Amino acid sequence: MRLIRLLYTKPYNILKDGLSRNNPIVIAVLGICSALAVTNRVENAIAMGLGVTFVIMASSATVSLVRNFIPSKVRMVTYMVIISSFVILVQMFLQAYFPSIASALGAYVGLIITNCIVMGRAEAFAAKNPVKYTLVDGFASGMGYTYVLIAVAVVRELLAFGTLLDYRIMPANWNNWVVMAMAPGGFFVLGLFIWLIREMTHYYEMEE
Repeated sequence: MRLIRLLYTKPYNILKDGLSRNNPIVIAVLGICSALAVTNRVENAIAMGLGVTFVIMASSATVSLVRNFIPSKVRMVTYMVIISSFVILVQMFLQAYFPSIASALGAYVGLIITNCIVMGRAEAFAAKNPVKYTLVDGFASGMGYTYVLIAVAVVRELLAFGTLLDYRIMPANWNNWVVMAMAPGGFFVLGLFIWLIREMTHYYEMEE
């Protein structure tokens, strides 16, 4: 029973860390530039979030598989090559099947290579843990990043354009808040979400 409990407890704790206690945006304050740049539309936030999640999971799993064969002197370069390969796959996929989203995201898809979340999980977790836990960690970190992006994008798109996923939500006479389509609006909304999620996380930790 103790072994079974341990098998379930570790993945659960890893998942909880990525989604709340060590959320990459809210707690670690990583990936802020892309979070501000792509959250003016929900579809862009979804595409970026899923792209980053895929890259984290795939690159971390690869690093975990080959971690014992990577010389310490070239490990960072090796991580970068692995990450770059999966980012290129994401770029090609978006350009082939979602060209409008690929155009809207622009250079930010390519900049996933330099996203500290991806490199951080490879160095801090994947290089020290087996694949089965690495995949859970990658999924948790990616989804932690994604749900914050989507939450911010919902507020910004509603206020800036009166739409969600290009469907009109606000009344026809709604006055668009232009500032919400710009970086200052993104800073404001993201700051509110960081404060709210940190307070909620602290509250639930106190309850436990």
